[in-house]
Amino acid sequence: MTSEIAGTPRAVIVVSSHVARGSVGNRAAVFALETLGYPVWAVPTVILPWHPGHGRATRIVPDPEQFAALMKDLENAPWLGEVAGVLSGYLGDAGQAAAVASLVKAVRAKNPSALYVCDPVMGDLGGLYVPEALAVALRDMLLPLADIATPNRYELEWIVGEKLADQRAVMEAAMRAGPPNMLVTSAPAMMAGSTGNLLVTPTAALLAEHRTVPRPPNGLGDLTGAVFLARLLSGQTMEAALQSTTASVFEILARTAKRGGDELQLATDAQSLSHPMAMVHLSRLLRPERNKRA
Repeated sequence: MTSEIAGTPRAVIVVSSHVARGSVGNRAAVFALETLGYPVWAVPTVILPWHPGHGRATRIVPDPEQFAALMKDLENAPWLGEVAGVLSGYLGDAGQAAAVASLVKAVRAKNPSALYVCDPVMGDLGGLYVPEALAVALRDMLLPLADIATPNRYELEWIVGEKLADQRAVMEAAMRAGPPNMLVTSAPAMMAGSTGNLLVTPTAALLAEHRTVPRPPNGLGDLTGAVFLARLLSGQTMEAALQSTTASVFEILARTAKRGGDELQLATDAQSLSHPMAMVHLSRLLRPERNKRA
């Protein structure tokens, strides 16, 4: 018997970009969630032929009023009680943030235990790659609503307005950035030649690290947020979810890189989502005292 039949909410609403070719945005998140057994309501925030990193790409952004109307339809849908979680990623326009926030509130009104994971997609090592108004909307409208945020290290730097040179700085920034739980990707690792996923919760700080893979394809953040949400919805603890999510994403990344793929090969490596075999080093870190600026 499925959990839907049993009356337990299981669907996930994913709000992110859509590409015709590739495994980024909704293409990564929806595949991962459905593979792991979660029905998805997928909302595209922008439509592209491929990730812009591959070259010039036509960009279709929904009309703001139409986007807001579609989101309002979802709020009023008779099936809203099916929804156990919301995942938001790349937004096509700053105005979309208000519609996402309204939908999250509607889902919580129907199902108070629903989880909201916000991936504040705004930049990387090179700085912001979205308009500043959009980054501000993510920071000020969506992060405060999130149960969990999944920024990369450079996005967290922009959010708090300072460079984060080491693990302690990342932990302190995560503690004052808004959500009670923050999973920071591309975090400083302890082992040479490695990168980490640093999870800061109200009671713990955990680091899952693996070796660095040169020139990784896009979509790792989208995949991480989706898999982490699925693990939590399945009942895993934060610690177990961090370790198994990191193992799945690293395994898919490593196998894609070995084949020379320019996109994550999710369909080929779907078994890595359910049963990852990759070894991930997990450490418990000394969580700083709450920063007085929090």
